[in-house]
Amino acid sequence: MSDWLVPDWPLPAGVRALCSTREGGVSAGACQSLNLGDHVGDDPASVRTNRARLEAALGAHPVFLQQVHGTELLALDSRTADGAAADACTTVEPGVACTVMVADCLPVLFTDMAGRRVAAAHAGWRGLAAGVLERTVAAFEGEGGAPALMAWLGPCIGPDAFEVGDEVRAAFVAGSPAASRCFRPAGTPGKWMADLVGLARQRLQAAGVARLHGNDGSEAWCTVHNPLRFFSHRRDGASGRFAACIWRL
Repeated sequence: MSDWLVPDWPLPAGVRALCSTREGGVSAGACQSLNLGDHVGDDPASVRTNRARLEAALGAHPVFLQQVHGTELLALDSRTADGAAADACTTVEPGVACTVMVADCLPVLFTDMAGRRVAAAHAGWRGLAAGVLERTVAAFEGEGGAPALMAWLGPCIGPDAFEVGDEVRAAFVAGSPAASRCFRPAGTPGKWMADLVGLARQRLQAAGVARLHGNDGSEAWCTVHNPLRFFSHRRDGASGRFAACIWRL
Protein backbone atom coordinates (compact mmCIF):
# COMPACT_ATOMS: atom_id res chain seq x y z
CA MET A 1 0.00 0.00 0.00
CA SER A 2 1.37 3.39 -0.96
CA ASP A 3 0.83 4.97 2.47
CA TRP A 4 2.34 2.19 4.58
CA LEU A 5 5.67 2.71 6.35
CA VAL A 6 8.66 0.74 5.12
CA PRO A 7 11.17 1.14 7.97
CA ASP A 8 14.36 2.88 6.91
CA TRP A 9 17.09 0.89 8.65
CA PRO A 10 19.96 -1.34 7.51
CA LEU A 11 18.23 -4.71 7.74
CA PRO A 12 20.34 -7.80 7.15
CA ALA A 13 19.68 -9.82 4.01
CA GLY A 14 16.65 -12.03 4.41
CA VAL A 15 14.76 -9.84 6.90
CA ARG A 16 11.82 -7.59 6.03
CA ALA A 17 9.69 -5.14 8.05
CA LEU A 18 6.52 -3.17 7.40
CA CYS A 19 4.10 -0.96 9.33
CA SER A 20 0.53 -0.55 8.11
CA THR A 21 -1.57 2.60 8.35
CA ARG A 22 -5.32 3.19 7.97
CA GLU A 23 -5.06 2.75 4.20
CA GLY A 24 -6.16 -0.27 2.22
CA GLY A 25 -8.99 -1.96 4.12
CA VAL A 26 -12.74 -2.43 4.08
CA SER A 27 -13.79 -1.36 7.59
CA ALA A 28 -16.22 1.53 8.10
CA GLY A 29 -16.83 4.22 10.69
CA ALA A 30 -14.26 4.73 13.44
CA CYS A 31 -12.34 1.68 12.16
CA GLN A 32 -11.99 2.95 8.59
CA SER A 33 -10.35 1.40 6.72
CA LEU A 34 -7.58 -1.16 7.46
CA ASN A 35 -8.47 -2.04 11.04
CA LEU A 36 -6.62 -5.19 12.14
CA GLY A 37 -8.02 -5.44 15.66
CA ASP A 38 -10.72 -8.04 16.36
CA HIS A 39 -11.51 -6.58 19.80
CA VAL A 40 -12.67 -3.05 18.93
CA GLY A 41 -16.26 -3.61 17.82
CA ASP A 42 -15.54 -3.86 14.10
CA ASP A 43 -17.39 -6.25 11.81
CA PRO A 44 -15.56 -9.61 12.11
CA ALA A 45 -15.77 -10.25 8.36
CA SER A 46 -14.11 -6.89 7.69
CA VAL A 47 -11.31 -7.70 10.12
CA ARG A 48 -10.73 -11.05 8.43
CA THR A 49 -10.55 -9.35 5.04
CA ASN A 50 -8.16 -6.71 6.36
CA ARG A 51 -5.89 -9.30 7.95
CA ALA A 52 -5.86 -11.30 4.71
CA ARG A 53 -4.81 -8.16 2.83
CA LEU A 54 -1.98 -7.60 5.30
CA GLU A 55 -0.80 -11.18 4.89
CA ALA A 56 -0.87 -10.86 1.11
CA ALA A 57 1.17 -7.64 1.28
CA LEU A 58 3.75 -9.22 3.58
CA GLY A 59 4.09 -12.51 1.77
CA ALA A 60 4.37 -13.97 5.28
CA HIS A 61 1.91 -15.09 7.95
CA PRO A 62 1.28 -12.47 10.67
CA VAL A 63 0.48 -13.87 14.12
CA PHE A 64 -1.83 -11.59 16.11
CA LEU A 65 -1.48 -11.51 19.89
CA GLN A 66 -3.99 -10.69 22.60
CA GLN A 67 -2.05 -7.75 24.01
CA VAL A 68 -2.54 -7.11 27.73
CA HIS A 69 0.06 -4.39 28.53
CA GLY A 70 2.38 -6.88 30.19
CA THR A 71 5.81 -8.35 29.53
CA GLU A 72 5.05 -11.89 28.31
CA LEU A 73 7.07 -12.88 25.22
CA LEU A 74 5.80 -15.64 22.94
CA ALA A 75 8.02 -17.74 20.66
CA LEU A 76 6.27 -18.16 17.32
CA ASP A 77 6.38 -20.89 14.70
CA SER A 78 4.18 -21.91 11.78
CA ARG A 79 1.74 -23.65 14.14
CA THR A 80 1.17 -20.69 16.48
CA ALA A 81 -2.48 -19.60 16.50
CA ASP A 82 -3.72 -16.05 16.90
CA GLY A 83 -4.94 -14.85 20.27
CA ALA A 84 -2.28 -15.86 22.79
CA ALA A 85 -1.94 -13.37 25.66
CA ALA A 86 1.44 -11.68 25.21
CA ASP A 87 2.90 -8.27 24.42
CA ALA A 88 6.00 -9.39 22.57
CA CYS A 89 6.90 -12.20 20.21
CA THR A 90 9.97 -13.64 18.54
CA THR A 91 10.80 -16.23 15.90
CA VAL A 92 13.63 -17.78 13.94
CA GLU A 93 11.24 -19.44 11.49
CA PRO A 94 11.00 -17.98 7.97
CA GLY A 95 7.59 -16.88 6.74
CA VAL A 96 6.18 -16.11 10.20
CA ALA A 97 5.72 -12.40 10.90
CA CYS A 98 6.14 -11.10 14.45
CA THR A 99 3.25 -8.64 14.68
CA VAL A 100 2.04 -6.08 17.22
CA MET A 101 -1.09 -3.93 16.93
CA VAL A 102 -1.20 -0.34 18.16
CA ALA A 103 -3.30 2.80 18.28
CA ASP A 104 -1.09 5.12 20.44
CA CYS A 105 1.18 2.57 22.11
CA LEU A 106 4.67 2.14 20.66
CA PRO A 107 5.54 -0.77 18.36
CA VAL A 108 9.21 -1.80 18.45
CA LEU A 109 10.76 -4.21 15.92
CA PHE A 110 14.04 -6.05 16.51
CA THR A 111 16.57 -8.13 14.62
CA ASP A 112 20.15 -9.18 15.16
CA MET A 113 22.75 -8.02 12.68
CA ALA A 114 23.00 -11.47 11.10
CA GLY A 115 19.22 -11.77 10.70
CA ARG A 116 18.96 -15.07 12.59
CA ARG A 117 16.08 -13.95 14.83
CA VAL A 118 13.37 -11.26 14.69
CA ALA A 119 11.02 -9.91 17.36
CA ALA A 120 8.29 -7.33 17.95
CA ALA A 121 7.13 -5.66 21.16
CA HIS A 122 4.04 -3.65 22.12
CA ALA A 123 5.10 -0.88 24.49
CA GLY A 124 2.43 1.19 26.13
CA TRP A 125 3.53 2.93 29.29
CA ARG A 126 2.60 0.01 31.56
CA GLY A 127 4.46 -2.59 29.55
CA LEU A 128 7.38 -0.24 29.02
CA ALA A 129 7.70 0.47 32.75
CA ALA A 130 7.36 -3.24 33.55
CA GLY A 131 10.19 -4.23 31.21
CA VAL A 132 8.67 -5.55 27.97
CA LEU A 133 11.56 -4.17 25.91
CA GLU A 134 14.21 -5.65 28.18
CA ARG A 135 12.38 -9.01 28.04
CA THR A 136 12.48 -8.87 24.24
CA VAL A 137 16.18 -7.97 24.15
CA ALA A 138 16.90 -10.97 26.39
CA ALA A 139 15.44 -13.29 23.75
CA PHE A 140 18.50 -12.54 21.57
CA GLU A 141 21.08 -13.89 24.02
CA GLY A 142 21.94 -16.72 21.63
CA GLU A 143 22.40 -14.26 18.75
CA GLY A 144 24.98 -12.12 20.53
CA GLY A 145 22.69 -10.21 22.88
CA ALA A 146 22.06 -6.47 22.93
CA PRO A 147 25.33 -5.44 21.20
CA ALA A 148 24.26 -7.39 18.11
CA LEU A 149 20.77 -5.88 17.96
CA MET A 150 19.08 -3.12 16.04
CA ALA A 151 15.60 -1.79 16.79
CA TRP A 152 13.03 0.26 14.88
CA LEU A 153 10.55 2.37 16.82
CA GLY A 154 7.25 2.97 15.05
CA PRO A 155 4.48 5.57 15.28
CA CYS A 156 2.97 6.27 18.70
CA ILE A 157 1.34 9.04 20.72
CA GLY A 158 3.67 12.03 20.64
CA PRO A 159 5.15 14.06 23.49
CA ASP A 160 2.74 16.94 22.88
CA ALA A 161 -0.32 14.68 23.12
CA PHE A 162 0.39 12.20 25.93
CA GLU A 163 -0.86 13.66 29.22
CA VAL A 164 -0.37 11.37 32.24
CA GLY A 165 -0.66 11.52 36.00
CA ASP A 166 1.93 11.53 38.78
CA GLU A 167 1.75 7.74 39.06
CA VAL A 168 3.08 7.25 35.52
CA ARG A 169 6.02 9.58 36.04
CA ALA A 170 6.76 7.93 39.39
CA ALA A 171 6.76 4.44 37.84
CA PHE A 172 9.55 5.44 35.45
CA VAL A 173 11.61 7.70 37.70
CA ALA A 174 11.68 5.02 40.42
CA GLY A 175 13.58 2.78 38.02
CA SER A 176 15.77 5.48 36.47
CA PRO A 177 16.12 9.10 37.63
CA ALA A 178 17.08 10.00 34.05
CA ALA A 179 13.50 9.25 33.01
CA SER A 180 12.49 12.58 34.53
CA ARG A 181 13.87 14.24 31.39
CA CYS A 182 11.02 12.66 29.43
CA PHE A 183 8.31 14.45 31.43
CA ARG A 184 7.34 18.12 31.50
CA PRO A 185 4.57 19.82 33.48
CA ALA A 186 1.23 19.81 31.66
CA GLY A 187 -0.03 22.98 33.36
CA THR A 188 -2.39 21.18 35.73
CA PRO A 189 -1.21 20.01 39.17
CA GLY A 190 -0.36 16.32 39.10
CA LYS A 191 -0.34 16.12 35.31
CA TRP A 192 2.63 15.68 32.97
CA MET A 193 3.30 15.50 29.26
CA ALA A 194 5.18 12.25 28.65
CA ASP A 195 7.60 11.40 25.84
CA LEU A 196 6.81 7.71 25.31
CA VAL A 197 9.33 7.17 22.54
CA GLY A 198 11.99 9.04 24.52
CA LEU A 199 11.41 6.71 27.47
CA ALA A 200 11.70 3.69 25.17
CA ARG A 201 14.95 4.95 23.69
CA GLN A 202 16.37 5.47 27.19
CA ARG A 203 15.46 1.94 28.24
CA LEU A 204 16.81 0.33 25.08
CA GLN A 205 20.09 2.21 25.40
CA ALA A 206 20.34 1.22 29.07
CA ALA A 207 19.79 -2.41 27.97
CA GLY A 208 22.74 -2.09 25.59
CA VAL A 209 20.92 -1.60 22.28
CA ALA A 210 22.81 1.19 20.51
CA ARG A 211 21.39 0.90 16.97
CA LEU A 212 18.02 2.67 17.22
CA HIS A 213 16.01 3.80 14.21
CA GLY A 214 12.60 5.22 13.37
CA ASN A 215 10.49 7.46 15.59
CA ASP A 216 12.38 10.59 16.68
CA GLY A 217 9.48 12.17 18.57
CA SER A 218 8.54 14.59 15.78
CA GLU A 219 4.92 15.26 14.86
CA ALA A 220 5.00 13.11 11.71
CA TRP A 221 5.26 10.04 13.97
CA CYS A 222 2.40 11.05 16.29
CA THR A 223 -0.71 8.89 16.06
CA VAL A 224 -2.91 11.56 17.66
CA HIS A 225 -1.89 14.38 15.33
CA ASN A 226 -2.19 12.40 12.07
CA PRO A 227 -5.83 11.25 11.97
CA LEU A 228 -5.88 10.47 8.26
CA ARG A 229 -2.93 8.10 8.58
CA PHE A 230 -3.06 6.50 12.03
CA PHE A 231 -5.63 5.12 14.42
CA SER A 232 -5.55 6.71 17.89
CA HIS A 233 -7.44 5.49 20.94
CA ARG A 234 -6.56 8.64 22.90
CA ARG A 235 -7.94 10.87 20.13
CA ASP A 236 -11.03 8.91 19.09
CA GLY A 237 -12.00 6.62 21.96
CA ALA A 238 -13.40 3.90 19.69
CA SER A 239 -10.57 3.19 17.30
CA GLY A 240 -9.14 0.56 15.00
CA ARG A 241 -5.60 -0.81 15.19
CA PHE A 242 -2.70 -0.73 12.75
CA ALA A 243 0.25 -3.11 12.96
CA ALA A 244 4.02 -3.32 12.73
CA CYS A 245 5.52 -6.57 11.44
CA ILE A 246 8.96 -8.12 11.00
CA TRP A 247 9.79 -11.48 9.44
CA ARG A 248 12.51 -13.65 7.93
CA LEU A 249 12.29 -14.74 4.30
